[in-house]
Amino acid sequence: MSVRDPLRQLARRVIDAGVARLERGHDGAPTLDRRRFLLAGGSSLAAALLAACNSDGPERAQRVLHYAERRNETIERWLTRHASIDRARAGAVTAGNALPAYHISPTVPVWDEATRGPWSLEIGGLVARPLRLSLDDLVRLPKRRQRVNHYCVEGWNAVDDWWGVPVRDLARLAGVRPEAQYVDFQSFDADYHESWDLESATHPQSIVAYAKGGRFLPPAYGAPARLHSPLKLGYKSTKYLTRILFMRERNGGYWSDRGYEWYAGT
Repeated sequence: MSVRDPLRQLARRVIDAGVARLERGHDGAPTLDRRRFLLAGGSSLAAALLAACNSDGPERAQRVLHYAERRNETIERWLTRHASIDRARAGAVTAGNALPAYHISPTVPVWDEATRGPWSLEIGGLVARPLRLSLDDLVRLPKRRQRVNHYCVEGWNAVDDWWGVPVRDLARLAGVRPEAQYVDFQSFDADYHESWDLESATHPQSIVAYAKGGRFLPPAYGAPARLHSPLKLGYKSTKYLTRILFMRERNGGYWSDRGYEWYAGT
């Protein structure tokens, strides 16, 4: 696509204007919070997509969408810089069993030891020391407890308490090699997986969770262990976890391959 393409220029102007507005805050503070900016940018880009569909058809709109997503990912990385910490609003009600549960299998996935043997979490790929950890192994490792938001792509969020092991601690134990830039989180829920950038995966609030609300996870919420992080939209937090694979290149994901945003930052 030519740089002069009017739709591409429009997408660039929408996003660059948002960044400029963020940078003009008083005393260095942004004038828009991150989620409001991304939502506003998305609305403006939607208008650009409609214009594309009304002119040269959906193929052209798809090209604009891919361009906008790449630009959006750049901005999301810039905005978080992986130093921000999610904090639940004071007084927020804990979701507990009201937190919606989701899986892609026809029924709730349950690990059957009689046919599969004991559950374990494999950590491999570009690592010096591949690991295979049982649930007891995970529980014995230094844990993190966090009360954070869970953000859904549908626009709602919920607060809950999670216990687990930070992914960065597991990465350190396995000795992740310097060339690893991405991480794939794989599941026994059919063929579900989602890949992440290494920076987000090793954020202190990205954890392999084995408990919620003070109890070990039930099957509906991803037992025996799942990924959870307030850093990305809920569909990126793979449940029913079986494997963490450190990689040189990203490899998409169940929803990412179906048109959802790959980076999916919050």
